[in-house]
Amino acid sequence: MKCTAAQERIVLLAYDEELLENEAAELELHLRSCMECLKEFEAMQKMQTIMMSESIVEPSANLLAESRLKLDAKLDEIGAGGWIDRMRAHLFGSWGWVKAAPALTTLLLGVGFLGGNFLNRYQVAHQPVPRGAVTLSNQTEGFIGNVSGIEQTPNSDVVEVKYNRVVPETIQGSLSDPQIRQLLVVGAKNGLSSGVRENSVSLLAAECKTGHRCEEGGDGKGGNGVRDALLVSLRYDESPSVRLKALEGLQPYIAADQRVRDAVLESLMRDRSADVRSRAIGVLEPVQADSSVRQVMHTVSTRDENPYIRNASTQVLEGTDGLQ
Repeated sequence: MKCTAAQERIVLLAYDEELLENEAAELELHLRSCMECLKEFEAMQKMQTIMMSESIVEPSANLLAESRLKLDAKLDEIGAGGWIDRMRAHLFGSWGWVKAAPALTTLLLGVGFLGGNFLNRYQVAHQPVPRGAVTLSNQTEGFIGNVSGIEQTPNSDVVEVKYNRVVPETIQGSLSDPQIRQLLVVGAKNGLSSGVRENSVSLLAAECKTGHRCEEGGDGKGGNGVRDALLVSLRYDESPSVRLKALEGLQPYIAADQRVRDAVLESLMRDRSADVRSRAIGVLEPVQADSSVRQVMHTVSTRDENPYIRNASTQVLEGTDGLQ
């Protein structure tokens, strides 16, 4: 095998081209007997190792655009027969030499690529970055609710953080205003403190007791929402005072709304507060003749751990028997 053929196969290996079995065997035999081709093969392997260990940094779009503009401007300044023609002639004149040493040419290209890569990294690493400067796209008051995204600029310590603020706001208006009532419903369900929830439930209960837009479908939208908020507070709120306020607001609907009756019966059976269970007995008095109410009253009168509640339930049952 001649050296030119061996060097062509070395270049094919450099570009990850697979050789046929007989071609690879011939190249191996040639490298054992030709020190010059063996040196080029080893140089190609070293170049590949260096290139694989380095990460590729893509130039920015702004840098490419700026380079093209500068190149076009320089080309316009140079007339015919200038250095470009001389360079073209030099390149074509040297083509024979390059063709004779393809492996060396590949090595030179790799060295040039790595040099440009190192230069770009050096420029990015030594680019002055302002320290301590923070830019806010939307400067508003309030505490940070959550962080939605974090992204770091490549090869630098610049970090972009996207976050959402919770901004406190205040609204003032009449209890009859739909927006005020909706905020009270939210406060009853999701107030940050028991005081906020108690104030919300107290205002909603007062509206229900006076019959202001708390009837079933009375306002088309808000009626069910207010009553549902009171039912949720009665069943799930941790504060006994909030649950007592909810009972007060639901009392006018104990006879007409089965959901209200079931919720009050559930409180009588399971609420952890003796005050809430005792108040539930009073709320149920208008419907004490109902069979489900009598059944729950009977269970409470015999099993409740509080003697006062047992006695109150017994008195309700006796009063019901007297009515019958």
